[in-house]
Amino acid sequence: MSRTTDIKALAEGVQRGDRRALARAITLVESGRADHRADALALLETLGTGKQALRIGLSGTPGVGKSTFIESFGLMLTGLGKRVAVLAVDPSSARSGGSILGDKTRMDHLARDPNAFIRPSPSQTQLGGVARRSREAVALCEAAGFDVVLIETVGVGQSETVVAQMADLFVLLLAPAGGDELQGVKRGIMEMADLILVNKADGDLKPQAMRTCADYAGALRLLRKRMQDPDGFPKALTISALEVEGLEAAWKEMETLIQWRRDNSIWTATREAQAAYWFGEDVRNGLLDMLQNDPQTAACMKAAEADVKAGRTPPTAAAEQVLGPLRLRLGGDAGKTGSET
Repeated sequence: MSRTTDIKALAEGVQRGDRRALARAITLVESGRADHRADALALLETLGTGKQALRIGLSGTPGVGKSTFIESFGLMLTGLGKRVAVLAVDPSSARSGGSILGDKTRMDHLARDPNAFIRPSPSQTQLGGVARRSREAVALCEAAGFDVVLIETVGVGQSETVVAQMADLFVLLLAPAGGDELQGVKRGIMEMADLILVNKADGDLKPQAMRTCADYAGALRLLRKRMQDPDGFPKALTISALEVEGLEAAWKEMETLIQWRRDNSIWTATREAQAAYWFGEDVRNGLLDMLQNDPQTAACMKAAEADVKAGRTPPTAAAEQVLGPLRLRLGGDAGKTGSET
């Protein structure tokens, strides 16, 4: 793609629900090239606001069965007449920067469903379990008319709370027999979860899954009640993605919670707060990109970095050497305290 990208034609393809056009559009918004970024912004402006799909963030430790759950859950939803998009974030190598992006091979039945769309994306340097442009990919899926968008995180554990800033529901998937269950996932991510699903509740693991579910149900009752929840939420349930058991019950709980939030104006307030959050993130990321591409700042950073590596300057002092002149360039008095002005 380049500046010659036909934005209007691409937007029309996305709005028709053309999966190839949607894939091209997501590739465009994920690109880091300046010309692609300009095209991506033009595309998003052309599309405007699409339908409000139900956005479900899904997190869990590696090996918990996220892909199996998404495939079984996604097929159940398409069987109910829903159009389902899956945005799966794969971890990027810290050395090469590459990702395996094998989600379609792990969800081959769902990938062949005409009412489903699966898009794996690399996490690159983004923390929090999602890719930097995941939110824009969600907007594209909504413009394409999908009813449900599942956002699968990397699976790094308790730090994966960023996805809650782009989802209407945050589902935490856990496995039984994982050792000290209540230490397996810490308070931070538990406080963000709307629903905890203990997977693999089948065969010999079913009794352990029931005990794990009871442990988490008790832990949830100890957390401070959230204003965005009706009585009884958040909940812990058992499911078996492999045997497709408990998925309909989980979906009903999701529908109940979302309807309550709609009826109490919490859905709209949450979407507004999320939009404000991502506005701030885009500004911060944009400023950081500008600094990294500024020749004077880059030269100053390179010199300060050499001093840090050689042990001549502590990292904190070196950072101040870079930021001090920058404050003067930006506003003169911006770096001064009230007593100095």
